[in-house]
Amino acid sequence: MTSEQKSELIRQVDAALDEVRPHLKVDGGDVEVVDVTEDFVVKVKWLGNCENCFMSIMTMKAGIEQAIKNRLPQMTQVEAINGIEMP
Repeated sequence: MTSEQKSELIRQVDAALDEVRPHLKVDGGDVEVVDVTEDFVVKVKWLGNCENCFMSIMTMKAGIEQAIKNRLPQMTQVEAINGIEMP
């Protein structure tokens, strides 16, 4: 993937996250797109209160990943680079 293609994918992922951002911001949190890999894995970073919230695991699966895959079905996975680790 070219750097232009990667930049466009990151922009599209970021736009998809706009669906869930209002819910995160209510609790003082947010999420930032860090990378999209060659294997279409989205890397995100939790911000604010989301960084150490035990609900971030559920938010990742039920909110973040779903919002991204609804708009960009080619994305294979979403991973947080920080925050609470999934078991």
